[in-house]
Amino acid sequence: MTDHTTPRPYGTPQTPHLTVRGEAHLEADPEIARITITVTARGTDRRTALDDLTRRNTQAIDLIKSYGDAVEKLETGTLSVSPELTRHGRGERIRAYHGHVQLTATLTDFTALGELTARLADHELTRVDGPWWDLRPHSPVHAAARRQAVHEALQRAREYAEALNTRLGALLELTDTDTGPGRRPARAGFAHRAVPFSAAASTEMADAATPIDLEPVRQNIDAQVEASFTLDPPPLH
Repeated sequence: MTDHTTPRPYGTPQTPHLTVRGEAHLEADPEIARITITVTARGTDRRTALDDLTRRNTQAIDLIKSYGDAVEKLETGTLSVSPELTRHGRGERIRAYHGHVQLTATLTDFTALGELTARLADHELTRVDGPWWDLRPHSPVHAAARRQAVHEALQRAREYAEALNTRLGALLELTDTDTGPGRRPARAGFAHRAVPFSAAASTEMADAATPIDLEPVRQNIDAQVEASFTLDPPPLH
């Protein structure tokens, strides 16, 4: 990579330089989907709240793990148990205890995703958010976009050389360029889109926890490169 603050060396009449840009814009089906599950509990004493939270968390984890290979990863995020205070006279008293645990599940089977989402939302005091569709960090689609961007830069350089009635010499530099201020944190300028879904346990869901039909969102993959070449001195007369 090259620091863009460093001045580029200029060519000479004997060895002119040519710098071009190559871009690729691909679409691909997502490979994974993530959902977050938030399990909550409330009790008038700390032990009751903690026991209920532990039980519901275990139920959610057991259900997720029952889907086997359809679940690529299961992680526990934040966990908290905190008192709810209320004023009583001149002092404060604990009115109740609130607890919550957040889980994140990554799935590769999108049919199982719809079923699991509905079954989790059927659990008591359980919230499901997602899915967030994505490609794996090392997906071959990323490499395909990078190759296409390089090929476009090379083709563009050849066309300029042909227009000057000359040919390319050596490759001086190849830079994987940034996509600008609006770029999301992702490798090589790749971006993903996400569609939010949120569900909480209710009487209607409890009556028939039918699978939820979730349509995967195709992913936009962008790659940009900048390439510099030497040229054979073109005949300009």
